Amino acid sequence: MNYILFDGPSRNNLLPFTFTRPVADLRVGILTIREKWENHLGSTITTITEDYLSEKYPMVELDENIMINASFLPNDHLVDIVKGLKENQVVFSGEDMIAFFTKDSHDEVNLETYEAIEYNEPVLKIEHSWDLFSNNGEAIKADFDLLTQGRESQPIPSSCNVLGAEHIFIEEGAKLEFATLNANSGPIYIGKDAEVMEGALIRGPFALCDHATVKLGAKIYGPTTVGPHSKVGGEVNNSVIFGYSNKGHDGFLGNSVIGEWCNLGADTNTSNLKNNYAEVKLWDYETEGFAKTGLQFCGLMMGDHSKCGINTMFNTGTVVGVSSNIFGSGFPRNFIPSFSWGGYSGVTTYLTKKAFEVAEVVMKRRDITFSEVDENILEHVFEETKKWRR
Repeated sequence: MNYILFDGPSRNNLLPFTFTRPVADLRVGILTIREKWENHLGSTITTITEDYLSEKYPMVELDENIMINASFLPNDHLVDIVKGLKENQVVFSGEDMIAFFTKDSHDEVNLETYEAIEYNEPVLKIEHSWDLFSNNGEAIKADFDLLTQGRESQPIPSSCNVLGAEHIFIEEGAKLEFATLNANSGPIYIGKDAEVMEGALIRGPFALCDHATVKLGAKIYGPTTVGPHSKVGGEVNNSVIFGYSNKGHDGFLGNSVIGEWCNLGADTNTSNLKNNYAEVKLWDYETEGFAKTGLQFCGLMMGDHSKCGINTMFNTGTVVGVSSNIFGSGFPRNFIPSFSWGGYSGVTTYLTKKAFEVAEVVMKRRDITFSEVDENILEHVFEETKKWRR
C-alpha cells in the first residue's frame, strides 16, 4: 500500500515551523511525525504539502493510496485501523478526518460518498505550535517504546550517577561520562554518536537525537528533545529543539520550540511565565492577532534559520519567524516577523542576500549544501511574510 501524509487544516496554526516544512516533518518526541508513521507502517511515506515546498518534499501517488492527516500521531490501535482501510472508507475522530483510502487522485476525492468509521480511542494530535512541547512527554515515551522494543542498550558507563537504569537506552557510538541521569520520571534516550559531557544533569523524559550534544554542566528538565546535530548547554525545561540548532551556553530556555539552523547566543533567556501568572497568548498567523493558548507556561517559538545575540531576553509567549536576527538590550516585541533584523529598539528587513550568505556558511560547517531549492523556499517565505514587516 502507498501511504501519503497531508498537512490538513492545522498547517497555519503550526507556523512559523511549517513555513519551511510539511506538518509531517515536525519533530515531537524522539522522531518526526513522518518517521513515526514510517516505523509503524514499515513503509516509506511521502507528503502532500504547499506547492512551494513540493520540490523538496515531493509526493508519490499510485493507483491505491491511503491519505493520513499528519497532525495525528500513530499508536498501535490507530495504525491497525489505517492499515485495514478499504476503498472509499474514511476514519474520523469527532469532526477531524484522520485517514482515508482512495483510488482517485487526491484533488478529485469526494468524502461525502465514503463510508465513515469513527475512532473513539485517545490519540495525540498536533494542531498548535505549543502542542509540540505540551505533548512531548507522551511522544517521547511512545517513541522510546517503539525504538527500543526487543533491543538491548549499550552499557551505561560506571562513572554516571543513574536512577531508573531500566528506562535508559543508549545507542551505538554515544559517549557519556560523569553525568547524572534520572529516568524515574520518564525514559531517557541517547541517540547514535550523541554525547553527554561531564557534569550534565538530566531528568527524563528526555531525547538526545543522533549526533547531538549536551554540554558541560547543563541542567535538563524533561520532557525535552534535542534534535539531530544540535547542541545544548545551560538550563532547559520542557522544550523541543529541532535539528542542527545550538543553545550552547548558559541561559534558560523553557516551554519552547526552536526550529532548524537556529543559534541562541550566550546567556539568552526566555520567560515562560507571566508575572501575573495569567494565561499566555501567542501570535496567530491566521487571525493576525494574539490567540489564547490555555497555557500558563509558554516561552519562545523560533522558526528555522533565526539567530539571537548574547544576553538576548525573550518575553513570555514570543514568536520569531524564519531567518530573523535578534540582538540588543531590552525585550523585543513578542511577535518578530520573518526576515527581521534588530530588537527592542526596532527592526528592519533582513535582506535575503545577506540571510542566504549566512545560511550557506552555517550549513557548510555541517557539510550540507544550501541548495537552490532551499533558497527558493526562503524566497517564498520572504514574500509571503512581507505584510508583517514594517
